[in-house]
Amino acid sequence: MHRNILLPVDLNHSDSLGKVVEVAVHLARTSGARLHLVSVVPGFGLPVVASYFPEDFEQKALAGARRALDRFVAQSLPKDLEVRAIVAHGTVYDEILRCAAALDADLIVMASHRPGMQDYLLGGNASTVLRHAKCSVLVVRD
Repeated sequence: MHRNILLPVDLNHSDSLGKVVEVAVHLARTSGARLHLVSVVPGFGLPVVASYFPEDFEQKALAGARRALDRFVAQSLPKDLEVRAIVAHGTVYDEILRCAAALDADLIVMASHRPGMQDYLLGGNASTVLRHAKCSVLVVRD
């Protein structure tokens, strides 16, 4: 049914990922799919913001995210499952959509918190991915 499943993970909230990881692993196993995890390191946005950080800050942040994602995969995912870990850099929803397209993902499985007022006014990452993805999206409430 599925060949490639994309699971975006926010490593700053890894303690709340249990349910979405369980769902993604189950779907990958029952479909014989490869599971791709993506963790996005947000970009600075405006160049003027970047000028307030040390020159090598982005490289260190990306290296730290890579270590954290590899540790998360080793601790949280079954060893017998085919898993690929990806660290992206930029706007969270843009990078999730870019990865889904590049991987030819059949399904994106995302965690979502209960929406607060700011989500209704600004829109969350899950709702943006849901609106713009070219594949199916399964949103798992925590």
